[in-house]
Amino acid sequence: MSEDTRTAPAGDPWPSPPRVGYLIYRAERRLRARLDDAVRAHGITTTECVTLSVLRARDGLSCAQLARWAFVTPQSMNLVISALERRGLVVRRPDPDHRRVLRASVTDAGLRVLDICDRAMDEIESDMLDGLAADAVSTLRTALASCARSLEATRRLPTPRALRPR
Repeated sequence: MSEDTRTAPAGDPWPSPPRVGYLIYRAERRLRARLDDAVRAHGITTTECVTLSVLRARDGLSCAQLARWAFVTPQSMNLVISALERRGLVVRRPDPDHRRVLRASVTDAGLRVLDICDRAMDEIESDMLDGLAADAVSTLRTALASCARSLEATRRLPTPRALRPR
């Protein structure tokens, strides 16, 4: 019996059935570990892979915009873009309307690396989704996208320090 469908043993901190949030976290951690290993074999990090993927779909984003897509700080994204640029996987050009903003684009070399990483991700996703029917995969994709949208829409912003009760 798989550990996801078993009843919780005595003393197990998780309710039976396990919380959806826990299952998503568990799947994400295992997916991330597999993806980290796969892209590392091709000389990039997972964050660099995500960045290249976003730029392939949305050419010309700034570091701040890329940071939001990759779930990192703008400062971290600047380091990611700088590293990709040094390796010739990304180029930056000044924004014609805002001299301080640099727009990033994936180079042909970046697209080649991304293509290899995409094939690795295809294999990882195939392993992850093995045993699910096509309609179940479609339902899962729709459900996860809906969950992400709901969490983004209901995100509570932190209270500024001056307004926090003492």
